Amino acid sequence: MKPAAGSLQSILNGFQVSTEWDDLAPRTRKDYAGKIAEIERLLGDFPISALSDRRAKAIFLKHRDELAVKSRRQADYFWQVLARILSWAVGRGLAPANPCEKGGRTYRGTRAEKVWTEDHEAAFMASAPAHLRSAFMLALWTGQRQGDLLALCWSQYDGKTIRLKQSKTGAHVVIPVGAPLKKVLDRLDRSDGPILRNSYGEIWNADGFRSSWKKACKAAGVTGVTFNDLRGTAVSRLALAEATEAEIATITGHSLRDVRSILDAHYLNRDPRLAENAIRKLEARTQSSK
Repeated sequence: MKPAAGSLQSILNGFQVSTEWDDLAPRTRKDYAGKIAEIERLLGDFPISALSDRRAKAIFLKHRDELAVKSRRQADYFWQVLARILSWAVGRGLAPANPCEKGGRTYRGTRAEKVWTEDHEAAFMASAPAHLRSAFMLALWTGQRQGDLLALCWSQYDGKTIRLKQSKTGAHVVIPVGAPLKKVLDRLDRSDGPILRNSYGEIWNADGFRSSWKKACKAAGVTGVTFNDLRGTAVSRLALAEATEAEIATITGHSLRDVRSILDAHYLNRDPRLAENAIRKLEARTQSSK
């Protein structure tokens, strides 16, 4: 259906055929499409001319707050997508204002403390089946997302490094394979296609993997952490091993600014060993200066 002239729907349609849309990673386009469908349902007929009205922001916030009743994270993502599209439109003279600027967030949670401890690791590795232990090691030693690891193929591993393009960001990463991970990979049966397989030797689907992982964690008595938290755990352990921000970014695919943000606010568990390392360094420096 052709959008009404002067409606927000025309901007939504225009964004989805723009170069900015084309530049999004496939996974991001898929996620955006879901949110755009919500925006269309709630605000598709909103007049473009009314975007500069001071009451427009209140109207948009009302919709976001209603969505937040079900999921604050998804409500914030709704707002993020709408803000980006309106910013695109303002920059091209298609809209007079962006009411979503400086809208804040409804979700205030953080997983800064949600890292796998050594006790978690020991319990899981002692209890979980071999095919899930392989997934654990691959996540811990690469710091990559679940989707990218489930899609990782043998052709991307040359015995020394793993090469992949992250589906969410489009970043290309080349990860040297540490000895513990190499030991695991070199023991697996090689075949065409993905490295990680289920107990039947078949390719995982995302839902099946999540279900099996949840069951394995329950059996091992591991609570409070998820598979996705292994990405943060990898970052945290690299930092504890005194890897620089640039070194961490090279492995994870983040920008340097994002690495700093992650270590400061999201991923880096405030491990007492950081303080111990700092004091030992100070002691060594003090002794050497005498």
